[in-house]
Amino acid sequence: MKSSLRSIGDTAARFGLETHVLRHWEDKGLLAPARDGADRRLYGDDDLVRIAVILRSKAAGMTLDQIGVLLADDHGSRRHTVLQEHLADLDRRMEEMRRSRAMAVHALECEAHDMTRCPGFRATIADVLDGSSTWSAAIAQARP
Repeated sequence: MKSSLRSIGDTAARFGLETHVLRHWEDKGLLAPARDGADRRLYGDDDLVRIAVILRSKAAGMTLDQIGVLLADDHGSRRHTVLQEHLADLDRRMEEMRRSRAMAVHALECEAHDMTRCPGFRATIADVLDGSSTWSAAIAQARP
């Protein structure tokens, strides 16, 4: 089945993007759309798949440089390194979200209307309050 080609405007609209975003991604080497006789960009199905990969990767917190490694044909071992680093970052952020959610649930159920006065929350940061630990050390220690 032959892929139909789309203009930059149509392509951007399909993804809710401004056209300058697609141009920027092209400048970064993430996209390489075909060109017509008047040098206008034409996007095929494979380009749309690449755009979807870029958007999903950005939503997951990846940088354009990391995404470039994922989309490049010549970065096999580098690709694995980028993905391993990204997975570790996702795990860290998910743990932060888990703790943030637990704090929000506690705040919702806590009788103290001011979290700074909540004995339960204060207990979770006692080591930081008494100076026996720093915030970043306490966060690192709490990681699974």
